[in-house]
Amino acid sequence: MNTSIIFNNAKMVLRDGVLDGSLAVQDGMIADISSTATAQPAVDMEGDYLLPGLIEMHTDNLEKHLIPRPGVEWPSALSALIAHDVQMMGSGITTVYDSIFVGEYMRGNGRKALLKRSIQANHEGRDQGFLRAEHFLHLRCELADEHTLSLFSEHADDPLLKLVSVMDHTPGQRQWSDLSKWRLYHSDKKWTDEDAARVIAERTEAQRLYAEPNRQAIVAMAHERNIPLASHDDTTLEHVEESIESGVSICEFPTTMEAARAIKERGLTVAMGAPNVVRGGSHSGNVSALDLAAEGLLDALSSDYAPKSLIHGAFLLHQKVGLPLPEAIATVSTNLADVLGLDDRGELSVGKRADLVQVRIFQDVPVVRGVWREGRRVI
Repeated sequence: MNTSIIFNNAKMVLRDGVLDGSLAVQDGMIADISSTATAQPAVDMEGDYLLPGLIEMHTDNLEKHLIPRPGVEWPSALSALIAHDVQMMGSGITTVYDSIFVGEYMRGNGRKALLKRSIQANHEGRDQGFLRAEHFLHLRCELADEHTLSLFSEHADDPLLKLVSVMDHTPGQRQWSDLSKWRLYHSDKKWTDEDAARVIAERTEAQRLYAEPNRQAIVAMAHERNIPLASHDDTTLEHVEESIESGVSICEFPTTMEAARAIKERGLTVAMGAPNVVRGGSHSGNVSALDLAAEGLLDALSSDYAPKSLIHGAFLLHQKVGLPLPEAIATVSTNLADVLGLDDRGELSVGKRADLVQVRIFQDVPVVRGVWREGRRVI
């Protein structure tokens, strides 16, 4: 269908600056960017910011809709996905990598059962045209689980699989180097000290048996399929070297300044959680994303468990750290498009997809007022 739309009176956040003016869309693509208003009929942005659609590479949010309360599994995975999709779009996120657990780091947490349901719902929603955002799969593989490799193998050739990450949540290292934070995170289980010691021993033994063989096999399968790889919670220089050896391009959520600096020096992408930015620190007691940004060590943000945090986090990088606005917005758009190979989107530029977000700042908080995917308004 031949469709056109013009946006007037917009503060357009480009790759290299902010331009007041107009943007024209033709057939779902950006056709023109101008510093002058057009006399043609247009959508009045009322001086609001116009951003490229946000890119989310690691969201756990679908899980919340599949298990809205502990022990409650939602009957329809498709309806859960559709509710999740609306929430993502309402946060200005037009490209979504649904981060789905492969394996478990805690016996009986029910995540294995969600794997097939989540993937099937993604295909159904996409095939039926029910989804407003474009959804891909990010399979994050828990290495210290005996079933992870067989589960991953079932889905390694899924055409929607666009990112694989390897992670190890064994208590006492990486994210859970501070065992007191690990105990606090699992406080709902009301473990005695003896219970906690038993769980730690079980998880440590599983790590010894399965982590390294799983890592080697999954990394090899990802490389064979040209799927980008991410690491998770690098803490030490040894972890960073392991990521480099594995051919990782993105290091998600490094837990120390030392690890983040080493990652950056080696030319890999440092990705942190936007909730860490919004809250002013890590819930696990690890390094602050704001501190990394202040040191020039932050490339990308992920909303992780809170979709609303992605756009808020980007603006806070501008407001609190002083990053130029184009650099701050690039952490949730351009930089991710570059590292994930999404060369058709991620910036306001002629010839790119017209994935657009209208944003107004109210009391220092970015408010999403409109979202367009490929030139079609969806919010």
